[in-house]
Amino acid sequence: MGPTDAPARAANRTAGRFRRAFAAALTLSLMLLVVAAPRPAEAMEIQTVTTPGGLTAWLVEDDSVPIVAVNFAFEGGDSQNPDGKEGLANLLSATLDEGAGNLDSQAFQARLQDLSVRLSFNSGRDNFYGSLRTLSPTTDEAFEMLRLAINEPRFDAEAVERMKRQIVAGLRNEETDPNAIGGRRFAELAFPDHPYGKPRDGTIETVTGLTSEDLASLRQRLFARDGLKIAVVGAIDADKLATELDKVFAGLPETGDLTPVADITPRTDITETVSLDVPQTSIRLGLPGLKRDDPDFIPAFVMNHILGGGSFSSWLYEEVREKRGLAYSVGSYLIDYAHSGMLAVATATRADRAGETLSIIDEQVARMAKDGPSAEELAKAKAYLTGSYALRFDTSDKIAGQLLGLQVQGIGKEYIEERNDLIEAVTLEDIARVRKRLLDGAAPLVVTVGPQAPAVAQ
Repeated sequence: MGPTDAPARAANRTAGRFRRAFAAALTLSLMLLVVAAPRPAEAMEIQTVTTPGGLTAWLVEDDSVPIVAVNFAFEGGDSQNPDGKEGLANLLSATLDEGAGNLDSQAFQARLQDLSVRLSFNSGRDNFYGSLRTLSPTTDEAFEMLRLAINEPRFDAEAVERMKRQIVAGLRNEETDPNAIGGRRFAELAFPDHPYGKPRDGTIETVTGLTSEDLASLRQRLFARDGLKIAVVGAIDADKLATELDKVFAGLPETGDLTPVADITPRTDITETVSLDVPQTSIRLGLPGLKRDDPDFIPAFVMNHILGGGSFSSWLYEEVREKRGLAYSVGSYLIDYAHSGMLAVATATRADRAGETLSIIDEQVARMAKDGPSAEELAKAKAYLTGSYALRFDTSDKIAGQLLGLQVQGIGKEYIEERNDLIEAVTLEDIARVRKRLLDGAAPLVVTVGPQAPAVAQ
């Protein structure tokens, strides 16, 4: 092949990677279906494993199916992107498995496929995440692939440029996506001059300028033992796990080099419309929220479920979709970053009915602030939230994710047994206290993206 064949080779490698990744994911998915029998969350034995190298992990040992699921997180994610290099952590997550050690991208991906190993990385606002899924007979080989990706990523120019092109293509598509535009502007307005307000995936300009050296520098800053959390579920015992974890992580620096992130109260008194010629208007509304360690977080969680968190039973769903058919989906959710909290509402509707939709959302928020739920509505919400909790533990994947989430949030493993009791203990008085804290007199942040500026109910 000559120089003009380079694009074809790159395309073939990308297509081959997707085929191999699909085959590996399919193999593991079929196996994971076997372990999908729900188990009582409180019946799990969660071991704390301490390795000879001083690492700590939570382990749920389960030999019923030969699978091992590993989830881990390093402190520091998108909030650690240097100014002018927004999108760097996202690019790092896309390139760690694009070759490592003496294996280039194609060889690395082929090896994962041969082993039926699923390896992935993802960057969040406050943490950098990774996961490994493997069949237990190839545990040694799977952990070796993880070791290479974590400790010896290649960041070859060809692979980095290919991933950058893919990300830039996605960013170009988002330039005409009202939801993407609204999400970015919402963050910018809510968290001005703060890492949370910067675009997680970067911009076309910042991503284009990123280099292999930038990736190596961020990896060195983030990947450290002191900010590492690990959760493992499956057919592996504590001794074996300790050995494998030390091989992967014990050689990392003891401490990272993280830029401090300040706590911030989100700005919630702005209304802005972005003009875009599209059939639907995207709507986002933000109100004060709570960080996860706030004593009122659980009552706020229950209140939010009633307002808009319960997909088919919430006030917003009933009023916006069921009664008026204004939107296919509408809901509210709690944003619980490490350094801030927010209650947000999102939906999309016909452009000519955006003002009406926004007015109804405003009315339901005001209703929650003034009246709150009835005793019956609170009872139904608590019954749903406690009854559905077991579904978060019905596969190895979900269990590992839940265990990691607790560690990242600084919550002890006893929470799994106590969580439903905390929900049941929420009273109407608790809800009244929280809605007064968060909603009483609060001026929302409203961002709409569409062809016209909707009227906001006052």
